Amino acid sequence: MRIQETSISGLVELFPRVFEDERGLFFESFNAEVFKSLGLPSDFVQDNQSFSKKGVVRGLHFQNAPYAQGKLVRVVSGRVLDVAVDVRPESATFGKYVIFDLKAELNNMAYIPEGFAHGFAALEDSVFSYKCTNVYNKAAESGIIWNDPELAIDWGVAEPNVSEKDLLLPSFKSLFKEQGI
Repeated sequence: MRIQETSISGLVELFPRVFEDERGLFFESFNAEVFKSLGLPSDFVQDNQSFSKKGVVRGLHFQNAPYAQGKLVRVVSGRVLDVAVDVRPESATFGKYVIFDLKAELNNMAYIPEGFAHGFAALEDSVFSYKCTNVYNKAAESGIIWNDPELAIDWGVAEPNVSEKDLLLPSFKSLFKEQGI
């Protein structure tokens, strides 16, 4: 597995070794020993999968401590623009984000550590899969509105389809102002 660092420490893109022939292909999307050797968590406790039609934007979501989640994300079919925003107030990159172009044909993945808000836009009908380092806890849910003007994320979608719940999320500035940051 090849690891590619990003401009934000701990946030990485992963490229598995793919074995392909005339019959198809095979790759390991997760191997605890390989992840440990790369300095990544290997203690995932929950697997999730979603299907999103082209144009759907989900996020930006995260869970507060003690239920914060690290996520290993990938696309099983389709293509998504995956976004991770640093929400660690003590971080030098607080409020900065990285965008990953995750494509099923590339089998690339992203590891998003605890302390990041996460979201994605389906650029095609897509099956999205992710492993989490902590279980889902409704009381720990938090998030930032997808179209926050301060973050100014280009989601690559002309007419996004966003859930009512996600449309009610606060802006980055107001969320952290409420927390006294």
